[in-house]
Amino acid sequence: MKIKEDNNRAISELGFTTISEVYSNEEIDRMIELIAKTDTTKDTFRKSKELFAVRQFLKEIPEIHTLVFNENLKQIIKDYFGKDYFVVKSIYFDKPETSNWYVAYHQDLTISVDQKIEINDFGPWTVKQNQFAVQPPVSVLENIFTIRIHLDDTDEHNGALKVIDKSHAKGIYRPETIDWNTETETICSVPKGGVMIMKPLLLHGSNRTTNQKRRRVIHIEFSDVQLPEGLNWSERIN
Repeated sequence: MKIKEDNNRAISELGFTTISEVYSNEEIDRMIELIAKTDTTKDTFRKSKELFAVRQFLKEIPEIHTLVFNENLKQIIKDYFGKDYFVVKSIYFDKPETSNWYVAYHQDLTISVDQKIEINDFGPWTVKQNQFAVQPPVSVLENIFTIRIHLDDTDEHNGALKVIDKSHAKGIYRPETIDWNTETETICSVPKGGVMIMKPLLLHGSNRTTNQKRRRVIHIEFSDVQLPEGLNWSERIN
């Protein structure tokens, strides 16, 4: 019970927490096998020597649902966020062993939706791989939480997320305004089979891989907000 309370406090106060041993090695290996068998020629797949990514991951590989949403993850969602949350976005990232992919500090400020509708306080809009994305009001972003499932041991040597503690509570926070005299940076090491829970307004980034070990992560965002005026989450899964 104390661990749950500590994690809840960390999410609320710091904007993130990590939980180990959510998946067994066997479950992780089965996920990796399913991903490896997937047709990667679709528009939602991005493949280069630096990065392999799958947008709309849970839609593209539906047979992986029962593995991802095992009893441990379902209990985590229930314990930390309640029963009304649903999936609103899913992405798979693979940083290969030789990747020099560097991600600068940023917040996740857009949501994926089914169409473009001009609504007050929603914008700007973008389109990637035939997917509409829009920046919603801060209140919508504050409601979202992200679970990152780690398929590999991840630390500062192979691109673990680095975050600015408590930055999720400061609204829109431009990276160029970070005051390093007052802010605290944390490297979020997560073992294989563990998860990181974070708020999308948390400033986060990652460094280049230096130990020739890959980093594979399933990134899933959740919300319980109904969007206004006929706008719908494009990837909603209950």
